Amino acid sequence: MKLSLNYLWMMLVLAFYPETQIQAQSTIEKDYTQYVNPFIGTSNFGTTNPGPIAVRGMANVSPFNVAGLNNLPLEKDSRWLSTPYVHENKFLTGYSHANLSGVGCPELGVILAMPTTGALETDYLKYGSTYSEEVSSAGYYSNRLDKYDIKVEATASTRVGLSKYSFPKGRANILLNMGLGLTNEQGASLRIVSPTEIEGVRTVGSFCYYKPEEAYPLYFVAQFSEPATAYGIWKKSSKMEGIETQWMQSHGGSYNGKTLLKEGFRQEVVGDSIGAYMRYNFDEPTNVEMRIGLSYVSIANARENLEKEVGNNTFSSVLTKTRKNWNTHLSKIEVEGGSEEDKIKFYTALYHTLIHPSTLNDFNGEYPKMGTRETLKTDGTRYTVFSLWDTYRNLHQLMSLVYPEQQSNMINSMLRIYDESGWLPKWELNATETTTMVGDPAGIIIADTYLKGIQDFDIALAYKAMVKSADQLKDNPLRPGLEDYLKYGYLTTTTTNSGSVSTTQEYNISDYAIAQLAKELGKKEDYKRFSQRSRSYRKLLDKNLNLLRPKNEDGSWLSPYDPTNGANFIKNVGFIEGNAWQYTFMAPHDIPGLMKLMGGKRRFSQQLEKVFSSGQFDMANEPDIMYPYLFNYVGGEEFKTQEKVKELLKQHYKNKPEGLPGNDDTGTMSAWAVFSLMGIYPINPANPIYAITTPSFDKTTIHLNEKYYGKDKIEIIKIGRGKISKLQSGTKTLNKFFISHENLVNNKSLKIYLEH
Repeated sequence: MKLSLNYLWMMLVLAFYPETQIQAQSTIEKDYTQYVNPFIGTSNFGTTNPGPIAVRGMANVSPFNVAGLNNLPLEKDSRWLSTPYVHENKFLTGYSHANLSGVGCPELGVILAMPTTGALETDYLKYGSTYSEEVSSAGYYSNRLDKYDIKVEATASTRVGLSKYSFPKGRANILLNMGLGLTNEQGASLRIVSPTEIEGVRTVGSFCYYKPEEAYPLYFVAQFSEPATAYGIWKKSSKMEGIETQWMQSHGGSYNGKTLLKEGFRQEVVGDSIGAYMRYNFDEPTNVEMRIGLSYVSIANARENLEKEVGNNTFSSVLTKTRKNWNTHLSKIEVEGGSEEDKIKFYTALYHTLIHPSTLNDFNGEYPKMGTRETLKTDGTRYTVFSLWDTYRNLHQLMSLVYPEQQSNMINSMLRIYDESGWLPKWELNATETTTMVGDPAGIIIADTYLKGIQDFDIALAYKAMVKSADQLKDNPLRPGLEDYLKYGYLTTTTTNSGSVSTTQEYNISDYAIAQLAKELGKKEDYKRFSQRSRSYRKLLDKNLNLLRPKNEDGSWLSPYDPTNGANFIKNVGFIEGNAWQYTFMAPHDIPGLMKLMGGKRRFSQQLEKVFSSGQFDMANEPDIMYPYLFNYVGGEEFKTQEKVKELLKQHYKNKPEGLPGNDDTGTMSAWAVFSLMGIYPINPANPIYAITTPSFDKTTIHLNEKYYGKDKIEIIKIGRGKISKLQSGTKTLNKFFISHENLVNNKSLKIYLEH
């Protein structure tokens, strides 16, 4: 039943909160949040979670059900697991307040709160519970803890997570567990300020279990609507041996390796396995609201975030405001016609693209500097969670089209990162650079954004940063192996033991982006130089196989060679998370050149078709997700793009927990669905054009930001059924299955005529 109609979920929530219902009826003409199903992507390793979050929020209250043997095989300590919630699991050990959505590596999943009843228990394996009556919608989550008969509800503002616990009559507890989280990174401190407040800090970091030296603090303040009748802390000590054991036994009793409880303790407690509790004894069923403010700067800022964002507002009013903001953002694109199923897939995908990048700065504008974590300040929004190897392909193009004010802030955040660290981001997370994945993707996004007319950032600084990453040979974290790349045109099997070909391709695409920006800025020599560099992947095409193949340092081909090796994320020398079939066509900036190199359009099309017919196409991984649109380059075969996109949307995107093809990659897979359902796709990063396919809706209206585009909207209209027979932009007929960004936004409509 939890997967059933989102509309009913919305009506259920509105029934709980009449204030929300009045707001919806009086000021919102249509509620697009009714089409959001946050359970989509919570299975099949989509790594989304159903917990409430505000648009690009810092706080996210997620049910945490990945701890304990009850949850095997999808248990965090038994396998690589990068999400606090898996739909199949049924044993819950709390609600974490800082989480990531759609990532491939574990991080955060911390500051876990858990309501219980009866005697105090601090071992999460013992106080954990199964749950039922699960409900989720945009900005709201609820379930019932079976063991305690407690109804839990949650919502969130940008930096504050709010929970409402409906306790039955009798003894009750609220636990704050600082030892539990997604990774093995530990270390925390906390202090009970009063019977209604706890403050503290949790150490987090080690994304992908990498760079433990760059762990960093997450501060919090928790406030409770009801004063506790008793409170205290717990601390589980490490198991000691020898003289230390004798000392522990003779001073205060034997607590060696056990949990020590300190009731009424108001001093700061520091450790790994620590926590705090609030205890109550209710004469009748009672609701307790808990609010947890977060900050990556200080406890004082966490408290200010809580006071400024929530203050005296009720749970219901915060929910109303958060839901209204979601609706405002979702309504930027209105779809008409199509099935209810497609609308749910569309708006849930759009919802997922509005989670990351997320907010790093506090309400007062303060945020931690890259690396040193000194306190800096911004007048706008300092964004974080830049998973750029993923998102440079489509998500930022969606932001530029629909939310250009956000995209502008994202570019300015990237430039702040450059100012602070000396380098553009690669995979930045909460003011640390994880250096995860390969390539030099930030410049691609910057160029694409600027070429689309979003230019309210320092382009001279941006260009300087892009060229630095492309040219600096020593100590270059963005382009390792650059010396060989410039010497040979490619990375060799000696340069790296993993990804020599695919890293070359990534550098090529980045060089193409620099070339396009250089051309726009009138830098002719740079345009020529980087254009030439961008085509060096051609040296790695084995014409006998018509596939890319690694080369050794002496220029010989890697042998023996199996072009299928690397599928299913198996490590291999040539490709990162893929194989030759999944990477060969990843030259979006040079498709005509690749086509000629392969022997013409016919051989290109035949080889491209083999990717699909041989089962090598991988919808769950970025390198080949634009492949279906490449048939638009082959005159007469554009129908294959239409067929394959339709098939992939049906096969991999569903109104079910397993409704994503795999890891959402901070919204990248969802962005693919948003574009594809609308009937356009940004085929070539840093070249503002869209490939066209059959829309799933009769009409899509994109409300434009007039500050950036000078127009209030564009419409994509589908007329008829069958294959596309005619394309019309404004009053002009298009002779190819592509449309430029400029053409799209400057005309009132894109009409897509289908054969009757």
